[in-house]
Amino acid sequence: MSGARSGTGLSAPPGSVPEGFMLVGGIRVRYRDEGAREKPPVLLLHGIGRSLEDWEGLYARLAPDHRVISVDLPGFGLSERTEGRYSMESMARFVLAALDTLGEHRPLHVVGNSLGGAVAMKISALEPQRVRSLVLANSAGFGREVTLALRILAVRPVGRRLMKDKSRKAAYRTERALFHDKRFVTEERLDHAQEVGRNPAYDDVLLAVARHLGTFRGVRRRWRTQLIRTVAAQHKPMLVVWGDEDRVLPASHLDHARAVFPHAEFHLFEKCGHMPQIEREEEFDALVRAFIGGIDTRN
Repeated sequence: MSGARSGTGLSAPPGSVPEGFMLVGGIRVRYRDEGAREKPPVLLLHGIGRSLEDWEGLYARLAPDHRVISVDLPGFGLSERTEGRYSMESMARFVLAALDTLGEHRPLHVVGNSLGGAVAMKISALEPQRVRSLVLANSAGFGREVTLALRILAVRPVGRRLMKDKSRKAAYRTERALFHDKRFVTEERLDHAQEVGRNPAYDDVLLAVARHLGTFRGVRRRWRTQLIRTVAAQHKPMLVVWGDEDRVLPASHLDHARAVFPHAEFHLFEKCGHMPQIEREEEFDALVRAFIGGIDTRN
């Protein structure tokens, strides 16, 4: 996939927010590209049904020493959807195509939350030379257990009926499930959640991804077992973090991560839900910067 780029330029000065849209294979994709492009690149990948806003606390901290790139995955956030079947591979290859469009071909530090963590691992599995390190935050792929809401989405036609509710109350329920502390469910986040939910592709893509990932019984074993085995064999620098009060993917999955990635670094955030990059912003940022900085210094 390739395409002509539009929106703000790559050479925006520090402190600005280089955010806009680009074309990737004819698909209009929202992206953010911050920091000096000659610096080591970092890629940020959000979770299912989410957007690049989930990384708001990380951009300014990483940008002085890195080129920081994030995209709304196709069909999520404000990005258009791709045609054809959605799969872990299709999403990973689309991200790689977006990086090609931005002219970024160097090995990346890839930071992924939830679905974004699984996509990060899939990128490493497909193109290992393009991934320098992995930071996995409450990542999919480490167990069958997952919130009932996502299991229901995998069931036709129940999932479709569930998606019809676009009310503020429904948005609140979804956002509330992500955080241990309800104070993080702000009016601004609810506004954005409803905006994202109005993306014409949102319902179809969310349902397609949910059905690819799992069934009513939970996350499918086949894709996660193969993916974990491939990435474990690469022995790349890795940081795996979790929130101990995650209601989406339980913190018990961290135990599996410890078993399959014994070489990795680990951290469990107390009184924290599914999005430690938001709920434990300063601690999360410090961990990520120390981890990435150590790799940059050694190489």
